[in-house]
Amino acid sequence: MIVSASRRTDIPAFYFDWFCERLRDGYVDVVNPFNRKQVSRISLKPEAVDCIVFWTKDPAPMLGGLDKLSSYPYYVQISITPYCKDIEANLRPKADIIKTVQALSRRLGRRRVVWRYDPILLNGAYPIGFHLEWFKDTLEKLAPYVERCIISFIDLYAKARKNTQGLNLHELSEAEMEELAAGLSQIAKGSGVTLQTCSEKMDLGRYGIGHGACIDGGLVEHITGKPVKVGKAKSQRPLCNCVESFDIGAYDTCIHGCRYCYANASAEKARQGFHEHDPRASVLTGELTGNEKITVHEG
Repeated sequence: MIVSASRRTDIPAFYFDWFCERLRDGYVDVVNPFNRKQVSRISLKPEAVDCIVFWTKDPAPMLGGLDKLSSYPYYVQISITPYCKDIEANLRPKADIIKTVQALSRRLGRRRVVWRYDPILLNGAYPIGFHLEWFKDTLEKLAPYVERCIISFIDLYAKARKNTQGLNLHELSEAEMEELAAGLSQIAKGSGVTLQTCSEKMDLGRYGIGHGACIDGGLVEHITGKPVKVGKAKSQRPLCNCVESFDIGAYDTCIHGCRYCYANASAEKARQGFHEHDPRASVLTGELTGNEKITVHEG
């Protein structure tokens, strides 16, 4: 079983101590986001977990607790983008986060630290030229510490469209994606960092940018030395190449304040979910009432 921690929230940044407690207790309860009376009890015993995939914008809280993960294969994906407080309100300075990623890579190695440049969005403050210049500068700092950079262009889902009002964003045209891909590819050439896309229909292979996966079966096999026995994730978008996993996060609980985030209905709901977190609970936010139907997954 592959555990995703998490597409729905930033567990490493905000809930890492809770996650380590769940490892100690050997399980985590995950509430169905569409039906609170349905709960999945996911085994976190080392023999049940093939790999953990972490998603974060700031892995700083992990650094002092990596020893608590020593019984588990895992890798860490870090989203580092060029936006300021107008779009990513509550993040630490990017220069400090980059130093943290460098420190993490020294501990884990380049292959187990993946840089996500996601999402790429355009407006008057963040034109194509700005992205290319920022990517060049950041790649110089990260190339010795990562093997892969996964890029994705913004999809303005209903939540994102609502939360980004006033930013004058637009869905990128094919011409804009082509220009960005060509520029990013040229900058990355010779750096030792492979560029891949995430859930993108457009074929950018002519720029040396292939279709990638975030829950990557090939990377899991490399880390574990064992074949991945699960198939393509059925619950993800049709263009997603990820393999099947159990996500243990909860929507409306991440307080980074990123305006484009699809996992929060609003900043207010995210703060509410964060404040309802009990570090002693088996669920990430709120509590079980006792009348839920619990389905056990042992791997």
